[in-house]
Amino acid sequence: MDMSKKLSILISNDDGVHAEGIRTLARELSDLAKVTIVAPDRNRSGASNSLTLEQPLRVNQIEPGVYSVQGTPTDCVHFALNELMKDDLPDLVLSGINHGANLGDDVLYSGTVAAAMEGHFLGVQSIAFSLVGKHNFAAAAMVARQFVERHLKQRVPTNRLLNINIPDLPLAQLCSVKVTRLGARHHAESMIKQKDPRGHDIYWLGPPGKEQDAGIGTDFYAIEHGHISITPLQVDLTAHESIGAMERWITGRD
Repeated sequence: MDMSKKLSILISNDDGVHAEGIRTLARELSDLAKVTIVAPDRNRSGASNSLTLEQPLRVNQIEPGVYSVQGTPTDCVHFALNELMKDDLPDLVLSGINHGANLGDDVLYSGTVAAAMEGHFLGVQSIAFSLVGKHNFAAAAMVARQFVERHLKQRVPTNRLLNINIPDLPLAQLCSVKVTRLGARHHAESMIKQKDPRGHDIYWLGPPGKEQDAGIGTDFYAIEHGHISITPLQVDLTAHESIGAMERWITGRD
């Protein structure tokens, strides 16, 4: 990180460029860094790591330093780092502040985490921030600022992207930070079947499953007890401990 120039931060999200969370985060960091927002033109929650491949991306600068993209959160960060900012990459990629939790299995579907993951893929330290609720965005932004300031003093010590969840509480009521692992949910509830005005069947995704693995050490447990949860995530999905068993299975050896 070049400390001779002002810190540069790219911010994206999955709730859309006009969402309260991303605007609150940008305002909180505006005196600390040059902030560039590149975010979807509308809510793209649940987009995960999807890229737009069959049509071009349309990008509009809607105000200085703020870009609206007709695409997914991953599209936004990909465009920002490979085109908009390619000659002067940011020091950090931040995603959020998400309107709602990204705990446990949520990270598989989350556009918020996916935006941070794309930054990580492209070589920039990346952090995803989520508010477990929809009220105390100012407090969550102050927490995010504290993490940015900590990174400035001493860089994140691992080559990992960070998933941070913040209880929906005023700053004074937040407990300490806990380093956690991802918990897990039960299977999602059944889909909701309805009829559209023309009598055709339509289906809504059911609510997410209740917590299954939510014991001490998980992100669920930390949030339930008022703590800020920070989980380092890795991109390598290889089940390394299963490679030997798979080799034996393929070759027919016991």
